[in-house]
Amino acid sequence: MYEMEKENLRRFSDYITKFLRPSVIKNFMTVYLDKEMVESILSTEMKSVTAAAQMLLDQMCYLEEVGWFQAFLDILLASEYTGLHDAIKEWNFQELEQLNEHRRFLERIEPSITKHLKPSELIAHMSGCLKPRECEEIQAEESQRGRIAASEKLVASLLRSDKPNWFKLLKIALENCDLDEARDMLETNGGAAAAKASEWDAEPEAMMTTVCFEFREEAETEDMLMSSNNSTSVAEEPGSFTGKPERSGERKLREYQKELTAAAVQGQNTIICAPTGCGKTIVALAISEYHLKQFPEKAKIVFLATKVDVYEQQYKLFKEHFSSKDPNIRVTGMCGDMDYLSVRWLIEHHDIVVMTAQILVNALQSAEVPSLEILSLILFDECHNTTGKHPYNNIMTRYLDTKLTSSTHSLPQIVGLTASVGIGSFKNGLEAENNILQLCANLDTRVITTVTEHKDELKSYVHTPEKAFFEVQQCMSHPFIRIIKNIMSNIEQLAQKTFNIESLSNIQNREYGSQKYEQWIVSVQKSCKVLQMKNKDEERRICRELYNYTEHLRKYNDALIINEDARTKDALDYLDAFFDQVRNAGFDETERKLTALYDCQRPQLLRLATEGEQNPKLDELKFILEEEYHNNDQTRTVMFVKTRALADAMKKWIDETDSLKFLKPGVLIGKGRKSNFTGSGMTPNNQKGILESFKSSDQSKMLIATSVADEGIDIPQCNLVLMYEYVGNVVKMVQVRGRGRAEGSRCFLISSNKERIAKEKINMFKEKMVEEAIVQLQSRPADLSNKVDMLQREDKARRDHISSSPEKPKTQGSYELLCSKCKKFACMSDDIRVVQGAHHIVLDRSMFKRCTTAPHKNPRAFSGFCKKEKMLCAECKHDWGLIASYLTIQDLALLKIESYVVQNCVTRRQDYFRKWRDVPFAMREFDMTEITPETCRPRDTAPDEV
Repeated sequence: MYEMEKENLRRFSDYITKFLRPSVIKNFMTVYLDKEMVESILSTEMKSVTAAAQMLLDQMCYLEEVGWFQAFLDILLASEYTGLHDAIKEWNFQELEQLNEHRRFLERIEPSITKHLKPSELIAHMSGCLKPRECEEIQAEESQRGRIAASEKLVASLLRSDKPNWFKLLKIALENCDLDEARDMLETNGGAAAAKASEWDAEPEAMMTTVCFEFREEAETEDMLMSSNNSTSVAEEPGSFTGKPERSGERKLREYQKELTAAAVQGQNTIICAPTGCGKTIVALAISEYHLKQFPEKAKIVFLATKVDVYEQQYKLFKEHFSSKDPNIRVTGMCGDMDYLSVRWLIEHHDIVVMTAQILVNALQSAEVPSLEILSLILFDECHNTTGKHPYNNIMTRYLDTKLTSSTHSLPQIVGLTASVGIGSFKNGLEAENNILQLCANLDTRVITTVTEHKDELKSYVHTPEKAFFEVQQCMSHPFIRIIKNIMSNIEQLAQKTFNIESLSNIQNREYGSQKYEQWIVSVQKSCKVLQMKNKDEERRICRELYNYTEHLRKYNDALIINEDARTKDALDYLDAFFDQVRNAGFDETERKLTALYDCQRPQLLRLATEGEQNPKLDELKFILEEEYHNNDQTRTVMFVKTRALADAMKKWIDETDSLKFLKPGVLIGKGRKSNFTGSGMTPNNQKGILESFKSSDQSKMLIATSVADEGIDIPQCNLVLMYEYVGNVVKMVQVRGRGRAEGSRCFLISSNKERIAKEKINMFKEKMVEEAIVQLQSRPADLSNKVDMLQREDKARRDHISSSPEKPKTQGSYELLCSKCKKFACMSDDIRVVQGAHHIVLDRSMFKRCTTAPHKNPRAFSGFCKKEKMLCAECKHDWGLIASYLTIQDLALLKIESYVVQNCVTRRQDYFRKWRDVPFAMREFDMTEITPETCRPRDTAPDEV
């Protein structure tokens, strides 16, 4: 009886076990299976869901009771296994089989995408493919084990989803939650996303659970990295170094450095992986020198850096090295503010060009550089960034497309340099290997070069700091905290009277003083931007009020976070600075009400900040610093903190602490676009000044830094590294630890968060896992090569599929751009023009009647434009973009799309976009013939609005 059904269950078991989770249909099992067998299946599920599902199917094949098969179908349907139910009922698994491509793709990028997800926000948009039980489990996982663990749970649930639309719903959810990095990974070739900074920064300091940062190894001088013996240069035979002096006064490569050049001088593509501080830049110089000798007439070398700061230091090193070595070797450089130069001309008239990666990307996109085939060698500094949408990966994607589609090509040799290849998320050695293989595939290398023969020499030059952990007491409840939380509660009530703010976000269980609360604010503000009402005046009033309420809530939330890690006084200073800005900007009725609310409580807050107890974290930090400098008064310290505001607060605390003020700490922060304090961004010249002061023994003995090194700033050698509530991933751990290079140096993690300390210990374990994975891959060169080939073919097929998919057509209809804060009309889409494929200007001069201006802090030229002023909404002072000149044309409005809401003139539907590429309307390219006396008229004589 039921022989056909049993046979089909066996035949299609591979399909069924991919989706079925036995515990979901426990009621069925308890009716038809023995209690011991049910317990055994559920116990197996804890280790492997697939194995447990197979056990269940095996047991079902022994059932004889009448009606068991129909009961199985019924429980599947009742448990929302609709796809699986239909497939088994019809014995047709074609629809489920079509999910395999999406499943395999998500499995591939799972280690990378999980660190960019926000599960508690996403599940609110994914009820169509997740069961209620799964949603509850994901929320519980995030509450108990953190966001990454919950993200892994979410991905695991999606991989077992039998809903045909789960992949589409995931993309929509990512869009709705503004998780652009994760969404882009689904739309491109996947891979592990790099920590961003500068033009694509995502304010890594704001991440509270997992802070992603990257520390650039110091560009040591040749004196530091080469011994003082008489020198040898690279020999004529590939991979061999003679030891014979070529010219008196030159310096000799260390043996381990020669070992690191071996594969590259044989012409192989390779990733050179060696510790921070070992002199990989000197290795790059040696490789370049050999390459120039091998191809004296044809060599064209490009050295790529991630950011302008890195470019400057590496260009200086290349220039100095080759000017003393051989003045006939032509070395030049180019970075972002030198766009008046021709990349093609520089390459053709020089032997070596040092540049930022985006420069080369732009030149390739514009066809100024027709192909990478005009180069013979590309060196990628910090090559672990060759993932996702990083410019490095953009360059290598072009490289691989040429290689895989053309049988005749002359592509350049590829050499990558990095301190660690431990990219992405991984839980075991196999996953670590897969991540490394993906990096190798992206860089088209089948050789990983590490120091294996001269480890003892390497260890004698590179000192790994001793690691220690200090778990400190958390700042307990304090009247200051209670007052701030009470103010926040009052503001929420005021906002609720304006509009039901709870309906604007699906984020639940938010706590004051948490990153989750910040996420709630972001979610509410996004909903406000597209909130529509019949009465447009009422709509504008409500949107503006809610924006003001949430901005004030954001600042109070920030103050609670500062109070947790620094002094109450610093949190109060932060709020004072914010309210000074509000008063100086000229505020409306809502802001006056909110300012009065703060002013009413400030005397009591000031008393608490003055008389309150010291933060126990600061007591512990004070003890550590006093002890370290008592034992060694020549100690040099770098302390890493999460945010710029905290960096400022820690400096004030040290300067005002009698036993520590002799340290004269310098603060090293990035130039990022966003800042909690006005003017707290730092220019490259400021950064250089701080570093010079730190190098001088009679000046600063300590640096306080944020994730500034993500932007490529070198931090000089020190012997004490403090990580104050600061934890990243394996690559970042290796690089931040490398700040302590002196013999006997130490690295301390100071935290009140047990999970943060546990994460760092896991990172240390994973570092060993990565080292073992490299050894395993090096021991199987044929297997490594085959897998790289396979990954490249799969990635190419995926790119081809994406490029062949038709793009959503842009409409020719008219749209209005409204201020995203107050919904004031700004301009029409018909009046927008695109300049150089990237910049968006408005030709309608009447726009100047609807905006006001403010001086720009950093006026500079770029791409033919010259920034002059900031453009603000005349109604609410919201940032609309820039006023700039272009060529000979004065006063052009340069728009930022994220500052506007786009409204369809016909349907009146409103949408919010963060990128110009996503807008629904077509835009014309700018044509100089459109410039008339009317459009050239100075903005103060613009015609009145119609």
